Amino acid sequence: MTRPTRAQTQERTRGHVLDVAHELFLRDGFGTTSLTRVAETAGYSKGAVYSNFATKNDLCLAVLDRVRERQIDSLLTEVGSDPDFEIRLAGFARWAGRHIGDSSWTALEVEFATANRHDPEVRARLAARRRALTDALADFLTLQAEQCGVRLATPAAHAALTVLGLGIGLGVQRAIDPDVPVAPLVDLLRHFLRPE
Repeated sequence: MTRPTRAQTQERTRGHVLDVAHELFLRDGFGTTSLTRVAETAGYSKGAVYSNFATKNDLCLAVLDRVRERQIDSLLTEVGSDPDFEIRLAGFARWAGRHIGDSSWTALEVEFATANRHDPEVRARLAARRRALTDALADFLTLQAEQCGVRLATPAAHAALTVLGLGIGLGVQRAIDPDVPVAPLVDLLRHFLRPE
């Protein structure tokens, strides 16, 4: 058996640090979770953490990116590829009911943004991520329209920004009160995506 290369070892260390940080940030929050605690829980020195993530903000952003990637994968799976728009919309409604307002994810996003609201570098990085997410959502809406034979009633970028804004707002409300319905978001999608 060949020994792992230095790059493979570093990638494995990075992945393990990210796994541990993911668990700690989501469970305990941004403010409570220190890099020292991540290192100790992962079984590494603090230097091993710093060699993979320059700052606590970098590590938290990596965790948030991972959460978003997993949520997008989950959404795509739930929506599926049925050509019937109503079936896809029902899949979206199921996904939204299960995931929008997940208290640990929502709380981490809000806490991280609030804690860094005066840091122009972090704000710029969050803004870039928001733009990328809005662009991806616009592409997703355009694809849904094309594949289901419906039309977008407004430009895709405008629809994506509106859907994202309502989704975030509902997410914050549902983190506090899980009984807040996701129906307004589903209705908004139905409004934007109309039969030809």
